[in-house]
Amino acid sequence: MAADRENAPVTFHNAQHHYPASASPLAPLPDHRNASTAWWQELWSRHAHITTPLRQRGLECNLEFGLSAYVVHVPLPDDSYLIISPPQEPPSSRPPGDPEGWSVTRQHPDDHALYEIVYDSVPADDPHAPARPEVRNGGSAPFLIEAIDRRLSQLGLLPAPPSPTELPPMSTAPPPRAPEPLNHASVARTAGVPLGPAAAADRTTTYIYGDALLALTDQLNDNTTYAEAAALLGQILEPTHGLLERLGELLEAAGEKAKEAEEDDGFDLSYDLADAAAEIRKLGETLNVAEDRMRALTAPPQPHRPPASPAHAPRLPLPGLPTPHRHTR
Repeated sequence: MAADRENAPVTFHNAQHHYPASASPLAPLPDHRNASTAWWQELWSRHAHITTPLRQRGLECNLEFGLSAYVVHVPLPDDSYLIISPPQEPPSSRPPGDPEGWSVTRQHPDDHALYEIVYDSVPADDPHAPARPEVRNGGSAPFLIEAIDRRLSQLGLLPAPPSPTELPPMSTAPPPRAPEPLNHASVARTAGVPLGPAAAADRTTTYIYGDALLALTDQLNDNTTYAEAAALLGQILEPTHGLLERLGELLEAAGEKAKEAEEDDGFDLSYDLADAAAEIRKLGETLNVAEDRMRALTAPPQPHRPPASPAHAPRLPLPGLPTPHRHTR
């Protein structure tokens, strides 16, 4: 996989490009015979929004087949492990890596009494069963990762602390606010898009999020350093809160909305949107190390130009001042 070339065996496709191991802090990739096959790499890419944040925390991940679908297996420092699973009985009808919800359990191979439910957003089969609070999160990865962070931190089993940009605990997260009217004034407040003369009249537009992305592009074109360009890429590619992940979540939500119509085309549209979300996450996995690679670049040396001698430097008139007249004797 392109995103993991620095840790991948040479049998991975497109492995002719080598990047320094220090370019990514990710935990190592699985090392088994299936890891070099195209079908396994495709399956891995569909779970990248789960595995990449965990690998950033120093946790190794692997994919194993459960009762009816693939699950993410995460070994822990105390020899226990996490199983991150989509619905198994009955199996999910959605694409791999994009189920209706996730369940996370902690187990131990030698201590069968250890069976802990860390997180469960899988809808209950029994409509009369009490609803778990996580069910409202559906298949969202950020809430799942946050729950794992919280529990493993309590147990002292998190090898690397989460980034300071992680979501706050769900119990303290403020409720979502109603969206502001879609105009340039709200863009300037929420996305940092500068208000130019054309927006002085607060003209209404339906493309404010495109304008926000255009503002990032303008910043990138404005003589930024490689470090600044890397930071802007991070706004797009960060696997938990970046634009690509948020765009995937938006498409998933739109797919769920389409299902509410209970029409054939609504279900067809929901599957198309789910496929698009999976492709976007695959793109994020492919470009995972782009930010670090950009930051590692160095500017080319500037050619040496000797300074002009003061005795021979041309004397030019200052802007806005009259050219002095030369007096002759």
